[in-house]
Amino acid sequence: MIKKIIISIVMIITLAYIGSAWFFSSKILQLALTECSVEHFVFCGDPSTQEINFEEVSFETVDGFTIPAWFMPVENAEHVILLVHGRTASRHEGMRYAKPLISAGYSVLAIDLRHPRQDPNILSTMGFHEKKDVLAALDYLAEVKGFDSIGVMGFSMGAATSIIVMANDPRIKVGVFSGGYANAMDALAEQAKIIYGLPRYPLMPLVELFFEWRGNLTSEETDPENYIAQIAPRPVYIMHGTADTTVNFHHGERLFAAAKQPKQFWRAEGGAHTRLWQLDQEKAESSVVEFFERYLQP
Repeated sequence: MIKKIIISIVMIITLAYIGSAWFFSSKILQLALTECSVEHFVFCGDPSTQEINFEEVSFETVDGFTIPAWFMPVENAEHVILLVHGRTASRHEGMRYAKPLISAGYSVLAIDLRHPRQDPNILSTMGFHEKKDVLAALDYLAEVKGFDSIGVMGFSMGAATSIIVMANDPRIKVGVFSGGYANAMDALAEQAKIIYGLPRYPLMPLVELFFEWRGNLTSEETDPENYIAQIAPRPVYIMHGTADTTVNFHHGERLFAAAKQPKQFWRAEGGAHTRLWQLDQEKAESSVVEFFERYLQP
């Protein structure tokens, strides 16, 4: 009798362990459809709501997805800035910075990364497959629009993804990264603890295994901390809020520590996740524009 009870308890614990890992891997891979939040993104309409001229464009990835984007041209511009949004966001996320960049003489491309809003079967992979979207955008800017001077500004997962792409693609000359994580599994484990009260061990190793298997990916290739040093001597600007509860502030510190010169860091006291524009609009806009002006100009 006691043996049966012990076996039953072990089976229940095992099933609960496997079920919890499967559930959390699903939360990572499967994004809900969400509306644009004015509180977070500020501008939820197309660029015309800011009196910005734009073209609705799209381009294909190597694995067959169509990436929609807004191209905002500046006449005779020699430089272009690619805006890359975060995991649950859309191309609206970077639009706070579009107008100051355009006013400084840069053309701007704001893309939508692959997302269930385009196809309900699309999985979110913390940057692993999203790298292909950024590469397709670079191909579009270089081959269709003829730019050879490209800067990137990424937010959260878009920052992490752009760091990895920039490390391997010299077409990106300058990078600005807001609220990016250093290690995807570290960030996810911290969120699992905050939201669900789940411990990292023994849960996260199985979550990572399910995540890799179901997403057809290698999780180590989603960690920009492993890549950012390869960007030098091209410059990077890391921006991170100390009140970030989505991607802890220490991730920004780790990225900055791993990066090589030239590099710049904004420790945004009281800043929430990717909301540094709301914290200090003047500094957010001026520091980003000045960084691109310092390093992207020929």
